Amino acid sequence: MAIKIKTEQELEKLRVAGKLAADVLVMIEPYVKPGVSTGELNDIMAKYMTDVQGTVSATLGYHGFPSESCISVNDVVCHGIPDHDKKLKNGDIVNIDVTVIKDGYYGDNSMMYEVGEVKPFAHRLCRVAHECMWLGIEAVKPGATLYDVAEAIETHAHNNHFSVVKEYCGHGIGSEFHEEPQVVHYTQPELKDIVLQPGMVFTIEPMINQGKANVKTLGPNKKHPGNTIFPVKTADRKLSAQWEHMLAVTDDGYEIMTLRPGEEPVLP
Repeated sequence: MAIKIKTEQELEKLRVAGKLAADVLVMIEPYVKPGVSTGELNDIMAKYMTDVQGTVSATLGYHGFPSESCISVNDVVCHGIPDHDKKLKNGDIVNIDVTVIKDGYYGDNSMMYEVGEVKPFAHRLCRVAHECMWLGIEAVKPGATLYDVAEAIETHAHNNHFSVVKEYCGHGIGSEFHEEPQVVHYTQPELKDIVLQPGMVFTIEPMINQGKANVKTLGPNKKHPGNTIFPVKTADRKLSAQWEHMLAVTDDGYEIMTLRPGEEPVLP
């Protein structure tokens, strides 16, 4: 499938969808505290999307996925299924990933939340993962390649003695949830062939592990028999952290479509 170059009209729709997706993550932040269940958090976000924003969740029903968000706690790398029996506790780190659809276009983002007082090593992992995403974003400009993006992310993760998950990646996005290109976050030679140009829109969403990069998939789940998007955990049960923004390549760099109010780049 060819990489789609977005028109100005499409970019404007993606800006709207991106802002709405970012607003969900801002709205939910005060609720992320010890004692709340991931199911409750999902319910709050689902109601906000429907009743306040007039958006549709992209994840609900996607390949049978049962929820309006993915909530991944501690050693869950991605695709965590919200559960009313799963209560957050002091010291947890949590990724919330939200994708909304507005007027046929998608807005996709995620961020980490620290629950109560977290251990210094957990905070450091969240910080370095955040820096990895931003370093990848800073590499985006016309004429650069996806290799440049991956190299920036991988180098920083490895310099901090963390690993980069290889099985999951960022992606093109627009009027479809997942489009070309695949935006992997570790270096491989073929990435040098994907040259960035204005109008390309994609996510950068590195998953950074405290231990080894290996992961294991948990599924199928008896509780959700129709779901084929299974939760993924680190194979060594160590922590994982992920941040995600959706951005467009511009004539002189990039435009982040899921930027939150007051958010600034987090660089080492």
